[in-house]
This record gives sequence, structure tokens and C-alpha cells, in this order.
Amino acid sequence: QVQLVESGGGLVQPGGSLRLSCAASGTIFSINPMGWYRQAPGKQRELVATITSGGSTTYADSVKGRFTISRDNAKNTVYLQMNSLKPEDTAVYYCYANYRGANWGQGTQVTVSL
Repeated sequence: QVQLVESGGGLVQPGGSLRLSCAASGTIFSINPMGWYRQAPGKQRELVATITSGGSTTYADSVKGRFTISRDNAKNTVYLQMNSLKPEDTAVYYCYANYRGANWGQGTQVTVSL
């Protein structure tokens, strides 16, 4: 098991930016992949972005060109840089790590509103 702690959520106006961080309890070098999911009220949890240990990334179509996922293995941390935020990006964002099964963080709220 690996413990994941997210931070960086909050309230932002449309067009604004936020950076989410996910700190893992142990070394993440071998965790493959890690990623971010989100869940809006009344909707299913959906994939936002993933990153492999080698740095390969995938993105949901809805966030391509606006969000960037990255990882710093030395700091055991995964980031999600979110730019040009839209109201439809409002959701609870969860960090995910594939390590001996699925591991999830507690979630961090992102609200995009005027």
C-alpha cells in the first residue's frame, strides 16, 4: 500500500489556473502509472491524466492542451497543472497510484466559478 495526500485545490474563476500536488508516502519510482481522476456531483469518477514511471502521459480529451501532469520521483510527488479552467472542471480530484492494486488519495475540491 502507498499513502497519497493531495493538496492545491480551491476556488478559481473561469480562465484561471491551479496546481494540484499528490505526495506519496514512499518512493514512487516504481509505481506505474500514477494519475489523477475527478468526480463531479452526480457523475461517475473519470480519468483526467496518467503518467508512467518513464514519463509517458495520457489525457482525457476534455483536458488536452489545458492540463499537464508531471512527476518528481526525487520528491515522491505527482503534479497536475490546470490552466484555462472551465466551470465544467469543477469536481473532487483524486490522486491514483497503481501499486499492488489501486491506491487513492482523499480527494481535493476544485471549484471553477465567478
